[in-house]
Amino acid sequence: MQERSSVDELAERLRRELDRYSPGGKLPSSRVLVDRFRVSPVTVSRALAQLAAEGLVVTRPGAGAFRARARTVSTATGDTSWQEVALSADGAADLVPRSVDASGVLVSLAAPPPGVIEFNGGYLHPSLQPERAMSAALARAGRRPGAWGRPPTEGLPDLREWFARTIGGAVTAAEVLITAGGQSALTTALRALAPPGAPVLVESPTYPGMLAIARSAGLRPVPVPVDADGVKPALLADAFRATGARVFVCQPLFQNPTGAVLAPERRGEVLRIAREAGAFVVEDDFVRRLVHEDAGPLPRPLAADDPDGVVVHVSSLTKATSPSFRVSALAARGPVLQRLRAIQIVDTFFVPRPLQEAALELVGSPAWPRHLRSISTELKARRDTMTTALRLELPELSLPHVPSGGYHLWLRLPDGTAETALTTAALRAGVAITPGRPYFSAEPPAGHLRLSFAAVAGPQEIQEGVRRLRTACEEVL
Repeated sequence: MQERSSVDELAERLRRELDRYSPGGKLPSSRVLVDRFRVSPVTVSRALAQLAAEGLVVTRPGAGAFRARARTVSTATGDTSWQEVALSADGAADLVPRSVDASGVLVSLAAPPPGVIEFNGGYLHPSLQPERAMSAALARAGRRPGAWGRPPTEGLPDLREWFARTIGGAVTAAEVLITAGGQSALTTALRALAPPGAPVLVESPTYPGMLAIARSAGLRPVPVPVDADGVKPALLADAFRATGARVFVCQPLFQNPTGAVLAPERRGEVLRIAREAGAFVVEDDFVRRLVHEDAGPLPRPLAADDPDGVVVHVSSLTKATSPSFRVSALAARGPVLQRLRAIQIVDTFFVPRPLQEAALELVGSPAWPRHLRSISTELKARRDTMTTALRLELPELSLPHVPSGGYHLWLRLPDGTAETALTTAALRAGVAITPGRPYFSAEPPAGHLRLSFAAVAGPQEIQEGVRRLRTACEEVL
C-alpha cells in the first residue's frame, strides 16, 4: 500500500513538471530521480510507466524517458444514430428484451469520489486483502515449469482437485471446471441451462449481477421470496408449477443481500422440489470464505449432498482475495458438464495459466489459512461496529437479521422513504450507499438499502459513515 501511494505521488509530481520540457525533451535519468525524490528505483520505474500509459512520456530502453509529442486529435464526430435502428430492429420478436442494464452491478464496482466513505463496495478493502501473499504466489507461479504455456481447457488438475475437496461430498476433480470469476461462471451456467425466453427462478431479493446476466441472455427472472431461513420451499414449489421453469438460482450461505443461511430442514426440500420439477439448482457459494469468527460450523454446499446432478455449483476465490484475482470453479455432474465446458471454451478458451498457478501457490501456502483467520476476526469486528452504530444513530432503520458471514447488512427503510432521494442525500453527506431496488426482479415490498462494512478502512470510518448517513436521513425521512 505504501509503495502504491509513493508511485502515485511521484507520478503526480512528474506530471506537474512536464511543462518544463519541450516535446521530445529528455527527462532526468532514473538515478537522478531516485536521489532527488528519495524513492526507490522501482517507484521511479512504476511512476514513469504510469505516465507512459497516459501518453505523457515515452520510454526508450537504454536512452531514458522523454516528454511525448502532442498527438493530433481528429475533431470529426461522425454520425452513429444508425446504430439505434440496427440494435433494435430485430428485437420486436424477443420474448424478453436483451438490452443490458449494468447499473445494479456498477453500484458496487464504481469507486466513490475522494472523501466519500464507501458503504457500497462489494470487495475487501485493500488493507484486508492478502496482497503480500498474492504477490509472493504470483512470483512463485511465474517460475513454475510451463507457467506461461496453454493450460488444459478444463483447468489445471491440481486446482480442480483443490476446489473439489473444498466442495466436499462425492464431488471429484473431473466434475470441476476452472472459470474466470463467479460472474463468468454464473453466465456460463445460465446460458447452458435455459434457452432465451425461458423463465428462471431467483431468490427475492437477490444479487443484481445475476439478474443482469439473466436479462442479457433473454431469460425471464421470476422471484421466489426468502426469509431469515432462506428461500421458502412451498413458494418455490408453487413457482416451478406456475412457470414450468427448469432453473433456480440461489445463494444458500449468507445470501446477498439478506445474509440468510438456508435452514437445515429446507436444504433437502429445495433439492427434492427441483428434482421433481426436472430442474437444476444453480448454487452460488460466493462468500463461504468470508465467515465471521462467531459463525460456528458451516453447512456443507448443496452440491456435497446431491448425488443426482441437480446442483450446478459456483465457487470463487475473488471475494476473499482481490477483485482482480478472478479464479472460480463450476462443478456439475452428468451430461450438463459437457454443455458447461463447451460454452466456456467458446467464450473464453481457458483461464490464463499464470493466474491458475498463482491460485495454487496461494491456497497451498501457510499464508492462506492465516489470511482466512484474520479476515474472519476483522469482519466480525466491523459487523459489530456497524450494527452498534446503526442502533445508536439510526434506530428507525430496521435490521431484521445480523449475519455471521459476508460483508454487508440489509436494512429496511421506514414506509414511504424514497430510496433514490436517500441515496442522493447520502452522497451529498459524504457516504455512498446501495439502494435496495436493483435487488428485486419485481416490485419490492418496501424500501431497503445495503451497507458494506468490508470496503472501508476500519471501525472509525464505519462510525463516521453512519454519522454521515444520519445527516442524510434527517434530510429525507
